[in-house]
Amino acid sequence: MEPLYQIKMNCICCETIFTTSRVRPSFKKAVSVDSDFCGYYRSEANPDFYVVRVCPTCGFATTENGVGRLSERQKKDYHEQIGSRWKKCDYGGERDAAAAMKVYKLALLTSQAIEEKHRVIAGILHHIAWLYRYEGNQQEEQRFLRFAMQAYIKVYEEEGSQLNNAKLMYIIGELNRRTGELTEAVKWFSRIVSDKRIMDEAMIRRSREQWQLIREQLERGQPVSPAAQTGDSPVQTTA
Repeated sequence: MEPLYQIKMNCICCETIFTTSRVRPSFKKAVSVDSDFCGYYRSEANPDFYVVRVCPTCGFATTENGVGRLSERQKKDYHEQIGSRWKKCDYGGERDAAAAMKVYKLALLTSQAIEEKHRVIAGILHHIAWLYRYEGNQQEEQRFLRFAMQAYIKVYEEEGSQLNNAKLMYIIGELNRRTGELTEAVKWFSRIVSDKRIMDEAMIRRSREQWQLIREQLERGQPVSPAAQTGDSPVQTTA
């Protein structure tokens, strides 16, 4: 069985019907997962490469979590900033790491042009950081982890009434840890552990583990550097 299958999409910007590829569920099981949920897969068809859908006609790029409809102003803004310069290109087939990077950055530009929700933008930024991690580009990974962290913090500020959103809080703490902001990381992890309203046992356990990792690092006098902060095995994908 081939790992990819095709689905039809209707572009919410220009109404073109196009096809895009998805990875079959049986090929989505990760061999390992980093502490910020970056997955590694045996199959060359990395599911993360196929999250973004790109309209070949107008270039509008989004994810399944993106906005479902566009206002006329959003369409106008997209066309002026991106669509008017788009050269028809089809990303609906198989994608390698380079193609995945292109479509994620296109999705980032698209989301910024239409003023997409911060949660969607944060997810795109985080995925771009993972792509740089796959290729071993630590400098760019760190840069986009910081962008993602800032976007996730905006999400938290917007959803302040949902104080039990433990996974969001955990991600903010973990990205602080990975970018060397250890004091801030501890603050976020301690919120999850100490807030009695949070019932997410998995995130509470993860927060305790990462908090302990920081303690051990500081006790050893380990220098704060991106390479020393991850706490992950040096696993590389084959894609």
